[in-house]
Amino acid sequence: MKTSHWLSKIKDFFSRSCHEIVSLPKSESSVSVLDSGTIFEARKKKINRLISILENDCFDRNEYGMLNFLSAEKREKFSVFETENISAHGYDSHARKIIEDFKDGLILDCGCGLRSNYLENVVNYEIVPYITTDILGVAEELPFKNNSFDAIFSLNVLEHVKDPFQSAKEITRVLKRGGILYCVVPFLQPVHGYPSHYYNMTAAGLKNLFEEKLKIKKQFVYKSGLPIHGLRWFLESWAEGLDGKTKESFLNMPVKEFLKDPYSQLNYDYVSKLSDKKNFELACTTSLIAVKEDKT
Repeated sequence: MKTSHWLSKIKDFFSRSCHEIVSLPKSESSVSVLDSGTIFEARKKKINRLISILENDCFDRNEYGMLNFLSAEKREKFSVFETENISAHGYDSHARKIIEDFKDGLILDCGCGLRSNYLENVVNYEIVPYITTDILGVAEELPFKNNSFDAIFSLNVLEHVKDPFQSAKEITRVLKRGGILYCVVPFLQPVHGYPSHYYNMTAAGLKNLFEEKLKIKKQFVYKSGLPIHGLRWFLESWAEGLDGKTKESFLNMPVKEFLKDPYSQLNYDYVSKLSDKKNFELACTTSLIAVKEDKT
């Protein structure tokens, strides 16, 4: 999809969005997301700064000056396809502190989505050509030299990549010695996102991705990831999959009813009438049976 089309979609998104997109305080290094002309000029300066850390020159430039490392082969290999979806969220307090601490350095926002401010010290790396995107590419094959970035963000991204282990290796590779990684992944969240949703992780699973090469300073649950968000998400999505009196009855059920033996609830309408799509979205487990075919 052309960037010009994204610009019109983004303007519409901000005008009607019910989501709070937290912006950083305005400064000389911060540009409004809707000021496309200024972003274009700021991006040219940023790209000139990045040329020396690019691993190769096998890229195209689009009409907005973004570097494109998404060849047709990579799109097919990593299942990248065009989308009308807009992924947008603000930086939390931890990310904002890192941005301020490295205001004269370079931070890679790997899988950034649409950002509400365009920052000169943050490299916006995406598979979608949002107006704030600087470089198009996949997380499993970062087009940067070793030890290139002072800090790296991977914020709710690794569940959407085909190979999070390879992505973690790439993130570690391009992070400078002494650099900071800030990574957030979902654990108990329903299926969501683009291009697909492959993996959720426990705290131990996230640690396992990075502990061989990086020293883990701390792990925590930020306020945006507290269990209440997951509980609301599950119940809201479940209700969306029901109709009429079944939905009304579901929404009026006391919490204690859900604590009954699940097997005793299998024939209740709010369980038996939930669609296959919702069952996969909210599943406690999913199953697979496969056959190894004779290729000879």
